[in-house]
Amino acid sequence: MSFFALGVNHQTASVELREQVAFNPEKLSAILAEQSQHPELNDMVVVSTCNRTEVYAMSDNVDMVLNWLAQKNGVDVKQLQNHVYRYENAQAVTHLMRVASGLDSLMLGEPQILGQVKNALSLAKDSQTVSRSLNRIFEYAFYAAKRVRSETAVGSHAVSMGYAVAQLALQVFSHPDKLTIMVVAAGEMNSLVAKHLAEMGVGKIIICNRTRERADILAQEIAHRVEVEIIDFDQLADNLHRADVISSCTGSLHQVIHFADIKAALKKRRYQQMLLVDLAVPRDIDPKVEKLDGVYLYGVDDLQSVIEENLAHRRQAAVEAEVMVNQLATELMTQQKVKQAGATIHAYRDHGEELRQEELALALQRIAQGEKAEMVMAEFSHRLTQKLLHPTSIVLREAAKAEDPSCFEMMRDTLQEVVDTRRKTKH
Repeated sequence: MSFFALGVNHQTASVELREQVAFNPEKLSAILAEQSQHPELNDMVVVSTCNRTEVYAMSDNVDMVLNWLAQKNGVDVKQLQNHVYRYENAQAVTHLMRVASGLDSLMLGEPQILGQVKNALSLAKDSQTVSRSLNRIFEYAFYAAKRVRSETAVGSHAVSMGYAVAQLALQVFSHPDKLTIMVVAAGEMNSLVAKHLAEMGVGKIIICNRTRERADILAQEIAHRVEVEIIDFDQLADNLHRADVISSCTGSLHQVIHFADIKAALKKRRYQQMLLVDLAVPRDIDPKVEKLDGVYLYGVDDLQSVIEENLAHRRQAAVEAEVMVNQLATELMTQQKVKQAGATIHAYRDHGEELRQEELALALQRIAQGEKAEMVMAEFSHRLTQKLLHPTSIVLREAAKAEDPSCFEMMRDTLQEVVDTRRKTKH
C-alpha cells in the first residue's frame, strides 16, 4: 500500500476552483465519519485552507481518491484532473514536510499552516480515518517542520504588515509587557497587528473604531491574551497620550490623527517616546508629526521595504530548509523500509522455527522407533538445511534473470561476505 498526496493549491488552481473543492470543518468531519466505514478508502487526512485542499492517504488507488474529492464537492472530475498534483511515497512525504514547514505556502515560511495541518490530523483521528502508519508520517512531518523553524531562518523575518508592525514595536521598546497599544480601526490589517502584539505579551490594547460591533469582535478574539479596552472614535484625540504604539488604518479620505493632537499627547506623556504606524492609503496620520522629538513614524512604504528585504532573507534560508526536508524525508522512507524488512525477517524466522520443530519431531520419532541416532541426526540436519536454503536459491535465480543486475549482484556479494566471514572464523 502506498502513501500519496493529491490536491490543488494556489499554484495550480484558481480561487474559484479552490473554493469549490474546499471543506469547512463541520462538513469534513461528517464526510470522514462516513468514510471510516469505507473498506477501500478509510485511511486519509484532508488539509483544507484558503490556499489549498489536499488529501493524504494510504491506498493503492489514487484515481479513487480523485473521484472522491470531485464527487464530495460536486466538481467535474475531468475539470479537477487538469489542476491536481499527485505525489507518491518519498515525493509525498517530502511534499507534506514542505507544506507543514511553510515552504509551499503563498507567503514563504508562514507559521499558520503547521497548526492547520495539525488540526486536519486531529479531525481525521476523531473520525477514525488514521492508521498508525499514516499517523507516524504526519508526526514525522511535524518534527521536520520544527527542525526547519528552529535550525533555519525561513520563518524568522517579518513578511506581513501585521507582523512587521509587531516586530517594529519590539525593536523600539524593550519591555513589551509594559506597552499600551492603540489600534485605530478594527479592520483586517489592524486585527492582525493586534493579534500579533497580543501574542507577544503586550500590557494592554485599546481599540478605537467607528462601529462598536467590529471592535467587540476583535476584542473577543484577543481578550484571552491581553487586557482590552474599547473607545469610541470621537474619543480618539483625548486618548492618544495613553498609547505607546499607535497603528492606524481607517480607510478615511482625510487624516484622522493631526499634528496638534500628537503634540498635545506628547506633552501629557512628559515626552516619553511614541511609535506611530500609518497603514492607510490615503494616510491617516499627518506626516509632519515625524518632526516631533520622541516620535517614530512609519508608513506603508517604509514597512514594505523592510518586508522585501526580509523576504530575500527567507528565500536564502529556504534553500537550506529544502535540503533539510529532503534529508528528513529520505530518513523516514529508510526507516519504513527497515521496519518492513524487519517484519519480513521475523516472519521468515517463524517459518524456520516451524520447519525445525517439524523435522525435530520426525527425527525423535524415528529414534524412538529404534533407528540409529547418528543416521537420523545426519538426515535431520540435511533436510532442515535444504528446506531453509531452498527459498534463498529461488530468490537468487529470479534476481539473476532480471533485466537490472544490481539486485542479484548485491545479494551475491552479501552472501559471499557471509561465506568468507564464516571461513575466517572457522580457521
